Amino acid sequence: MTAAAFCGEWFVFTCDKKLVAIHSKETREPFVFDCSTAEKKPKNTKDDNNSQGRATEETGSDKVLAFAVSPSGNLVALTDDTKRLALFHCEPSWRFVNITWVVRRCTSLVFSQAEDELLVADKSGDVYSFSVMEPQREGKLMMGHLSMLLAVTISLDNKYIITADRDEKIRVSHFRSPYVIQSFCLGHQQFVSALHIPSGHPHWLLSGSGNPTVCRIISSPDGRHVAVQCERMSTVQFFTLHKEGEEPLVPHSRLSLSHCPLDMTFDLEGQLWVVMDSSDAPLQVYTLRQSTWECNTQNPDLNRVIEAFMPHWESLEASTRKNNRFEHLYKMGFDNVTEYKQKKQQRLEEQQLKRTKAQKANGNKKTKKEASEALTKPSV
Repeated sequence: MTAAAFCGEWFVFTCDKKLVAIHSKETREPFVFDCSTAEKKPKNTKDDNNSQGRATEETGSDKVLAFAVSPSGNLVALTDDTKRLALFHCEPSWRFVNITWVVRRCTSLVFSQAEDELLVADKSGDVYSFSVMEPQREGKLMMGHLSMLLAVTISLDNKYIITADRDEKIRVSHFRSPYVIQSFCLGHQQFVSALHIPSGHPHWLLSGSGNPTVCRIISSPDGRHVAVQCERMSTVQFFTLHKEGEEPLVPHSRLSLSHCPLDMTFDLEGQLWVVMDSSDAPLQVYTLRQSTWECNTQNPDLNRVIEAFMPHWESLEASTRKNNRFEHLYKMGFDNVTEYKQKKQQRLEEQQLKRTKAQKANGNKKTKKEASEALTKPSV
């Protein structure tokens, strides 16, 4: 999974098994966390096939599945395919805090607005809460869906938790009492893949789904611009948010890219950073100038980040850079009605053919009988 975000002035991206943080304003040593060399979790139970009775380790590919940045930019969390949940402090410098373990592989993470809790949504449809102040504590089950969760977020006033699942549902629940459901949002016709509450617009929820697949919805720090990224499309759609008016979300422009974007993020200055599926120019910065988003190749911050970014990017195979986490979420449709009607029509035609043949056979027998009677009847 390739993902990107800004944590203060740090550009943070994940790809395959690594999380890399690069300072965009100063030439500082990048922070690198490699999940493949991180702490392993031994299983609590003994493997029946292990004749020596030794504990075996939790297995997984160590690939990063999701990561999140806290609202203040002081904390970062990630989870991987081996069910790790790692916590980091970012300011004044990067520091690894703790690794804990989740029950099932996770799909989405979000910090509470107070930054005292980290919410984790997993593939079985459950949401767990982990303490940031006591990171060694086990997670507490908060709520659950009947299908796989794909996104989770928290309202800006820390009052509601919003979850989205594979069955086209968005649920709004009370954060402190998750069993109390405030409402459902049921407008989508495919799985809900993205949720976002733009800054400055606490009462608006933006969501994307699989028709077509919306991978990412983000907004600028001032909350005026919204960028939408769709899977396998080499464009980014921009919208403008208005606080007043009948249409608060208005289409603004469409940015055409040279390659398909893998992820994107806004920095503190409102510039859009786009990670693309390219070996030559995988990272570009776009700035809004006179109502047009233009590529800023002379940005000194970009050159600084690219210098530290490329060694990690070039070491990866092209197949590991792409996000394909939505392909298996489309539900297969089975049109049993059409097949039933075809078989029924075939059966009716066969029955009609049998009746026709039977009537002809009976008619022939009757004709032969009448002819035979006419020949055997004595003449007067």
